[in-house]
Amino acid sequence: MCGFCGFVGEQQEKEEILKKMMDKIVYRGPDSSGIYTDIDVGLGFRRLSIIDLSDGTQPIYNEDKTKVILFNGEIYNYKEIKEELINKGHTFYTKTDTEVLIHGYEEYKEEILNKLRGMFAFVIWDTVEKELFIARDFFGIKPMYYTQNEKELIFGSEIKSILEYPNVKKELNINALQNYLSFQYGVPNETFFKGINCLPPAHYLKYKDGQVTLTRYWEPEFNIDETLELDKTIEKIDETFKNSVEAHKISDVEVGCFLSSGVDSSYVASQFKGQKSFTVGFDYDKYNEIEYAKELSKEVGLEHYYKSITDDEYWDIIPKIQYYMDQPHADPSCVALYFVSKIASEHVKVVLSGEGADELFGGYRIYHEPLSIAKVKFIPRFIFKGLAGIVNLIPVDFKGKSFINRASKTVEERFIGNANLFTDKEKRRILKDTNGMVKPQEITKPYFEKVKDKDDITKMQYIDINLWMVGDILLKADRMSMANSLELRVPFLDKEVFKLASTLPLKYKVNDENTKYAMRKAALKNLPEEVAKRKKLGFPVPTRVWLRQEKYYNKVKEEFESENSKEFFNQEEIIKLLDTHYKGKKDNSRKIWAIYVFLIWYKQFFE
Repeated sequence: MCGFCGFVGEQQEKEEILKKMMDKIVYRGPDSSGIYTDIDVGLGFRRLSIIDLSDGTQPIYNEDKTKVILFNGEIYNYKEIKEELINKGHTFYTKTDTEVLIHGYEEYKEEILNKLRGMFAFVIWDTVEKELFIARDFFGIKPMYYTQNEKELIFGSEIKSILEYPNVKKELNINALQNYLSFQYGVPNETFFKGINCLPPAHYLKYKDGQVTLTRYWEPEFNIDETLELDKTIEKIDETFKNSVEAHKISDVEVGCFLSSGVDSSYVASQFKGQKSFTVGFDYDKYNEIEYAKELSKEVGLEHYYKSITDDEYWDIIPKIQYYMDQPHADPSCVALYFVSKIASEHVKVVLSGEGADELFGGYRIYHEPLSIAKVKFIPRFIFKGLAGIVNLIPVDFKGKSFINRASKTVEERFIGNANLFTDKEKRRILKDTNGMVKPQEITKPYFEKVKDKDDITKMQYIDINLWMVGDILLKADRMSMANSLELRVPFLDKEVFKLASTLPLKYKVNDENTKYAMRKAALKNLPEEVAKRKKLGFPVPTRVWLRQEKYYNKVKEEFESENSKEFFNQEEIIKLLDTHYKGKKDNSRKIWAIYVFLIWYKQFFE
C-alpha cells in the first residue's frame, strides 16, 4: 500500500517538484520513497511496506528497464500470475506483486487487468513508446486523479499532491458543490477542483502525444439466476467469502479487522480467530457498538481493542479529517473511521473491513422500498402524484408523507443513492450561485439506462455500486486508513464474490423477512443468530443530538455566519435550517452537517 504522484512534461527541476508533491502524501507511505525521472516524465512514490519488506521499494522496472511502474494496492493472485509469466520467459528480481504487474503488462498489455484479483491503481511509463498507462481497480477501492493542460498530464493518489504541481491552478468547481448538496459527497468523476478528474473504477487511461484516451475494461453486470436453490446458494456464499478472506490475508505483516455491531464486519471477524479486532463508539446508548464488539470478540476468540470517542475529540478533529479527505465529505462516520484506523495502526499495518456487502448482496434498508411500494401498485401512480402535491403543502413531516412522495415516482425519479439531502428547490433557496445546476437524475440517468431491463432493487444496487460506493464508502475507507498509515482491505469487494452475488434472485437479496437474506444465512453458519439478523449501524454518530446542544449549535452557527458562508449561501436560509433543528421542530441534521463540513473543508484548501 502506498501513495504516488507524477507528471508527463518537460519541467525543469523534476526531482524538486516531485518531492513537494510526495511530501503532501507522506502518511500514505512512511516506510520509504522512490523517484524516477527522464526528459519526459517524473514519477514519485511513498511506500507502506506490506509484502517483500526488504526489496519492494518502487519504482520497479522490467528486465531492460524500458518500462517503469508505480503501484498502490494489493494483487491477491500475483503468485499464480508470476508462475505463468516465468513460464513465458520473464525474469524477476523481487518477490513483489508490483513486479508481476509490469511483466504482466509487458506480456499482455491492458488484458492483464482482467487477470487480476485485488485492489489497485498503477501507472506504467513506456520509455520507448513515450506512453503513460494508468489503471484503476474494478470497484474503485484505490483512488486515482489526474489533470491535463496543453503540454502536460499530472496525476496522483490524492488531489493535494496534484495541487503542488507548478502549472496547476487551484480553483473551486462550483458545480461540484451543487451536486454535493444532493449526494453528500463529491460525485465522481468530477472533483471540487476545476480541471482535476477522478479516474473512474474499472477504467484505464492512456496518454501519448498530448492525447488522453479512457477505456472501460470491466462492467459489474447482474446475471440473475432464478433456478438457484437457497441451501446450495448459502453454502456457496460461505465458501466463496471464506476463500476471499484468506486471499485478503496475504501479507508479510500482521493483519487485523474492524468490528462494528453489523453482520458484515462480524462475518469478517469470525474468520480472525486468535487475531486482533478494533471498534469505536460514543457515550450515547444508540451510538455505541463497543459492548457488542467486546462480546463477539470474546466469543470468536479475538484480541479486542476499542475507544470511546468524546464529543470534543470528534469536533476538534473535523478540520484535519476534511484535509485528509481532499474534498468535502458529509458522511459523519468518516470521523469514526479515522479513530478506529488510528487505534488499529498502533497494533497492525493491515485490517480487513466489511465495505461492499450491502451493495453486492442487497443490504441497505432502502432496498426494501420497491417491495413496500409494490403492495399498493393497484393504486394508479397519478393518484399518488396528486396526494404528494397535497401533503407537500403541509410544512411538517408526518408518518406516511415520505411514502406517498416515493410511491408517486418511478425508481429512476426517486433514487439517486443512499443519500439524498437537498431537493432542487431547496438548493435554489440556499445557494447564491445556481447557474448550470443539473438535476441529480441527470447524473444517475446513464447508469439506470444500463440496467433498464432489471428489477428496481437491482437498479438501486447498480447505482450505489457506481456512485455511492465509489464517492462515499470506499473514498472514506481509503482516506481515513491511509491518514493513519494503515492498509484497509475489503474482502466482499472481490471479483469472485461479486460473480456469485450478481446471480442471486431478488428473493435471496431482499424480502419481507430481511435484507441481505442469503448472505445473512451464510453468516449464520459462523455467528450467533442475533448477530446475523442485526440491523446495520456501522459506527453511527450522534450529530442530531449534538446539533441540539448549545455548545455545538453555536459552533456551527459561527461558520454559517462567516464571510465564507456569505460567498456561497443565503445565510438567512441556512441559519433558519439550523434553528429549526436546534428547537426540535425538525431533524435537519444531515443537511446542516453537509453545509458545515463544506465550510470547514473550504477553509483548509482555500484560506
